[in-house]
Amino acid sequence: MARFERLQVLDELFLHLEGPNTHMHVGGVAIFEGPTPDYQEFLDMVRGRLQSVPRFRQKLANVPFGLGRPVWVDDTHFNLEYHVRNTALPAPGDEEKLKRLVARIMSQQLDRSKPLWEMWFAEGLPGGRFALISKTHHCLIDGVSGTDIMSILLDMTDEPEQPEVVPWRPAPEPTPDQLLVEALKERITSPAEAVRSLQSVVLDPAKLPNRLVEGAKALGAFIGGSFSAPPSSVNQSIGPHRRWETVLTDLDDFKRVKDSLGGTVNDVVLTVVTGGLRYLLKSRGERVDDLELRAMVPVSVRADHEEGALGNRVAALWAALPVYEEDPVERLHIVHEEMKDLKSSGQAVGAQLLTTFGEYAPPTILAQASRLVARQRAFNLVITNVPGPQFPLYTLGRRMTEVYPVVPLSDNTTIGVALFSYAGTIGFGLFGDYDAAPDLSVLAEGIEKSIAELLQASS
Repeated sequence: MARFERLQVLDELFLHLEGPNTHMHVGGVAIFEGPTPDYQEFLDMVRGRLQSVPRFRQKLANVPFGLGRPVWVDDTHFNLEYHVRNTALPAPGDEEKLKRLVARIMSQQLDRSKPLWEMWFAEGLPGGRFALISKTHHCLIDGVSGTDIMSILLDMTDEPEQPEVVPWRPAPEPTPDQLLVEALKERITSPAEAVRSLQSVVLDPAKLPNRLVEGAKALGAFIGGSFSAPPSSVNQSIGPHRRWETVLTDLDDFKRVKDSLGGTVNDVVLTVVTGGLRYLLKSRGERVDDLELRAMVPVSVRADHEEGALGNRVAALWAALPVYEEDPVERLHIVHEEMKDLKSSGQAVGAQLLTTFGEYAPPTILAQASRLVARQRAFNLVITNVPGPQFPLYTLGRRMTEVYPVVPLSDNTTIGVALFSYAGTIGFGLFGDYDAAPDLSVLAEGIEKSIAELLQASS
């Protein structure tokens, strides 16, 4: 057994997808009631809880010559104040200044020589409120693996927990020679493991046809649904700078629409985003009457026993968005039928199988493959919807009132949409390229209008 925990193949893909203009960190913005606590008090609280997530005091170490995937090692120079930073909005603080701060923070890549996360303790919001702005590299987490560093800072009551602080002693960092030897050992032993797995299938002939047939179907569904997104102004080259907008809505409104008009809450989400995109593209003077965009919708494939584990356990569905449909109710019906078909098509399983095959690819081939994928227009944008707790959460006794997630932009997508449901609300985090999406606020306005249209129709 290897001495070091190695990065999984999907997690490594997010490293390779990162470039000068594509920052592969996910993030979130949480707003809390006042009064704003002291920064040192907040820092001490984080220090006491960080011990429950050792990975956040680890960094990646690369294997010489790329002969193995990177491994997680303790950062012997870990500095909590580097990762938890204090800032304040210029007075008087307001939402627009917070949006600019978030956009600026998310425009900066994480330092790979350190643990791959940061949190900004932002003071100066109206009413004595404060915000926590967090970002964590996608190779470390996905939307369901505990969300991010925020997950360890929240309490279920306004009485904060105070865990006993255990002194942390980092393990010595391995030398390049140690990393190389360990990787070579794995290369020798892994083929034997693969042979044993193959033998277990062959020895049970009854399982062989089903596995081959189902696997082929799943891969066909995934590949058939990929690399076919239509051209749109949503897809063009991006720069390193970002814009950020928000929409805050009531979860009950979405439930009321789906109960009255049919579908699921997620169908309603995709429908209102589609309506927002129609509004945005029409404002740009683009033809929308025959336009159907394609969204990449991440779905969790995390097993029950993996709940709370770090790393990525996600696959993808390619959802058609009927931008061409003017009637909001008919748009919802089209989305509902589309998602019903997708869930039975095996696309998500196919995506997961392709990821599994990547386990056997050399790291250099994996890097080239990820760059090739990044250059394709398999989808027009990402829309991710993460369900959160429907009860209030607190930090240092202050109630969290709003939550907005951030999804990264890939090489040829200028807009990303992420949602997080919490305590009866849904927070939309709209992320855009600074130059290619200067009208991101128009998308926010379009989503609000689309929600209002569906509510009116459902009543």
